[in-house]
Amino acid sequence: GSLLQPESLLDVAAKRVAGSWAFERVEGRFQRIPEPVQRRIVYWSFPRSERQICMYSSFQPGRAAAAPGSA
Repeated sequence: GSLLQPESLLDVAAKRVAGSWAFERVEGRFQRIPEPVQRRIVYWSFPRSERQICMYSSFQPGRAAAAPGSA
């Protein structure tokens, strides 16, 4: 069988930060955040499941978007 790669320490830490703090708070609190670390925190900050995406956006499954100007 094939072996699975464990998550990198960077991804584990970025996931933990993204799950606990808004990225704006991270930027405001820490002076220097290396670019690769910023990218991974931002990546893990986005919702992963359709349920979470629906909860945090205007997307609603099963409903067509209303045309601009329609009532």
